[in-house]
Amino acid sequence: MRKVGIIGVGHVGATVALDIVQGGFADELVLIDKNREVAEAEVFDLWDSLSLQAFHVKIYAGDYADLADADIVLSTLGHIELIKPGGDRFTELRANIPEITEVAEKLNSSAFNGILIATTNPNDVIVDLYSKLLNLPKNHILGTGTYLDTARLKRQVAGCLGIDSRSVEGYALGEHGNSQFAAWSTVRIGGRPFTEIAAERGIDLDTIEENARQGGFAVFNTKRYTNVAIAAATVGLMNLVFSDAKNIAICSHYDEKFGSYISTPALIGKDGVEQLIDLPLTKDEQQKLQASADEIQEKIKLFN
Repeated sequence: MRKVGIIGVGHVGATVALDIVQGGFADELVLIDKNREVAEAEVFDLWDSLSLQAFHVKIYAGDYADLADADIVLSTLGHIELIKPGGDRFTELRANIPEITEVAEKLNSSAFNGILIATTNPNDVIVDLYSKLLNLPKNHILGTGTYLDTARLKRQVAGCLGIDSRSVEGYALGEHGNSQFAAWSTVRIGGRPFTEIAAERGIDLDTIEENARQGGFAVFNTKRYTNVAIAAATVGLMNLVFSDAKNIAICSHYDEKFGSYISTPALIGKDGVEQLIDLPLTKDEQQKLQASADEIQEKIKLFN
């Protein structure tokens, strides 16, 4: 039995729930929201869809006691409405911290002992906070981090070449925020460095990188929220854990080298983050990664 809890049933939480039900990725799904009526309404909507779905999933609005035997809990709460167009994810922190603290206390009280995956922003700071509050090993606490930013980078690169974004390899590293960067030494198309292709075709790498960095705000500035891509990233990481995939994916995880959470590739399996992958970065990329780690640390200190 695959049991999943979703905490925070807003735009992201609701989309994550739908993805899980449509894909049949869990056998039991518990929805929790500070406004129980919202969780119940989402459950009713999902129930109404069940006869039209390919899979049966047991779905209900619950409380934290129901998470005692959950395999995975997804923290999708947030206050994206506080962000202004063109703003920064750090804007949410003041509102999210007390809620994260309350969630952690209730999860500890429930004796939850599974894997926690957080989408809540600012993501690296939030998962660092969760790691300090939860009675869980650090490798069982991870954030979506630049998993989504990497997908946005691949989309931008693929768009320049007119190819499927799944044909693009490579990573956006560092903070899920303004200090993230495209690690161009890792980006390849069919085994060939993208930097070579870009030079041949006159493609501006800086423009691609900035478009990927601002990808979330390109959506948010009109919709006033993002939900589809971040939900896909969340469910994707969840499935790597459930399937014990031993897959190398990028997420926000604790790295002793930096003393905080940050996004670099890691081996993901049933034990969460099972191994960190040391990329052969250029000297410039190493400096950018350290600068991004410093930025995360500054934000953690500001919270403290």
